Amino acid sequence: MEKSIKKYFALFALPALICFTIAFVVPFFWGLVLSFCEFTNITDASFVGLRNYIRAFTVDNYFTHAFFFTTAFAVVSVITINIIAFALALVLTRSLKGTNVFRTIFFMPNLIGGIVLGWIWQVIINGVLAYFEKTIAVDATYGFWGLVVLMNWQNVGYMMVIYIAAIQNVPDEMLEAARIDGANYWTTLSRIIIPAVMPSITICLFLTTTNGFKLYDQNLALTAGNPNHQTEMLALNIFNTFYSRIGFEGVGQAKAVIFTILVAAISLLQLYTTRKKEYEN
Repeated sequence: MEKSIKKYFALFALPALICFTIAFVVPFFWGLVLSFCEFTNITDASFVGLRNYIRAFTVDNYFTHAFFFTTAFAVVSVITINIIAFALALVLTRSLKGTNVFRTIFFMPNLIGGIVLGWIWQVIINGVLAYFEKTIAVDATYGFWGLVVLMNWQNVGYMMVIYIAAIQNVPDEMLEAARIDGANYWTTLSRIIIPAVMPSITICLFLTTTNGFKLYDQNLALTAGNPNHQTEMLALNIFNTFYSRIGFEGVGQAKAVIFTILVAAISLLQLYTTRKKEYEN
């Protein structure tokens, strides 16, 4: 049986490999080529070297600002989402009544689309700010924290489910041995539970980091980059550059390549750091 699996493994993997090549590999490398070209469509592309990459940073400061805004947002959202999700997981893994109901309630926002979530929270936040005769588009600070709240509301439940599964798999023998040795709750948490769930922490950090940097739908629906591009994140900035500015298609493509490399580098660094922590434990 094992020999048969090894023999036909490549054949079974072929359909997925073909789809991945057509949907990702080919568009990626074709997009990389177009980032060095000036074009309005792929049939009239002309090579311009590094001009698009230079223009991405010199035409205006929107792309640079979007990078720092996105980085700040990602850092805050990753920290808050994982802390809240882990805290909820600790509570909901205790023998309390109604835990399954609460798990469902916390998870449900993850099932709602990003555009819908953005509009819902725009109405809620503008309703609150109306008492102060302001809107979310007046100040970038409102937009920033509005995005953080939205991201937490959508993702906390999903990460909580991952943490719950990890905590429930911590061996009871280890916890019982810690109690017998006189370890208090915080010692048990820091010395046993957290090291034991490090693989899940790695997964959750990876998901929240990549989601934070790639955020588009919610940003478009909640603030659309207002006021004056101050809450415009990287994905939205690339979209606006590519589709809203005639003659900037190549610049938008160059920004997309830079964006891909940045997200990949940050994600790989995070994976390396947390996986190293797993092996240390």
